[in-house]
Amino acid sequence: MHSLFKTIALVGRLNTPSLGDPLRRLAALLESCDVKVLIEGKIAQEHEISAYQCVERDHIGKLADLVIVLGGDGTMLSVARLLAPYRIPLMGINQGRLGFMTDIPLHEMEKAVPNILAGQFVPEERILLEASILREGKTINTSLAFNDVVFSRGSIGSMIEFEIFVDSQFVYSQRSDGLVVSTPTGSTAYALASGGPILHPSLPAITLVPICPQSLSNRPIVVSENAQVEFLLTRGQDARVYFDNQSDFELQEMDKVLIRRYTNSLRILHPHGYSYYDMLRAKLRWGEKLL
Repeated sequence: MHSLFKTIALVGRLNTPSLGDPLRRLAALLESCDVKVLIEGKIAQEHEISAYQCVERDHIGKLADLVIVLGGDGTMLSVARLLAPYRIPLMGINQGRLGFMTDIPLHEMEKAVPNILAGQFVPEERILLEASILREGKTINTSLAFNDVVFSRGSIGSMIEFEIFVDSQFVYSQRSDGLVVSTPTGSTAYALASGGPILHPSLPAITLVPICPQSLSNRPIVVSENAQVEFLLTRGQDARVYFDNQSDFELQEMDKVLIRRYTNSLRILHPHGYSYYDMLRAKLRWGEKLL
């Protein structure tokens, strides 16, 4: 079978003993399709897979035409941030729990993957956020987020106080447990749990969702994906900012965080017939009878 992709990298969730067999099956399937197979080094070592070329995760973007993730959404998030600068498509096989992004069930892997390699897929462009932390006017840290940038109170437990500006226009000051700045992809994650709206991935938008605000009049706001959001921490000890809940940075009072859409989008390949609403209905169990 002819494949649109010549070199495919496999990345899996670490510390998952049951992943070894699916990894080997998928690698063999890809090889039978005349595809060069790369396997991320740590996962290959964990499952003692030596028949294929190993590659460090940081180098995958320079070598692969497509990346397949076996795991859950957490693994997908970490890989997405690494691939964003290279505009390499990504697809996910669900080895996790909910799997909003890793949408191919493991038992359908052998059927779905060859069809996608042959061009039978639904491509979807997803935006990322780029956050820059400024202290005394100097940038001290930058990071990407696929789901969300989350500001949170620290271990001390008291609320934080901050101001929000959008495109240099003052929006509000707030006292709360924190704030979720989310992409449409992240609208089904922490933002949803905090009372935010579900956004279709194709919407050109960013949401600002308060976390337990002191004032009940503080509501989620949706702004353009082209807007620049500025967060100014005016009061808060041990406050932190989290990027997809996979990396974080401690903030000091009067630190600014500038958040904007990242230059590149990420392309996710879904199997033919994929429907976002079907996925939501299945994952969120809409329409099921309550016991």
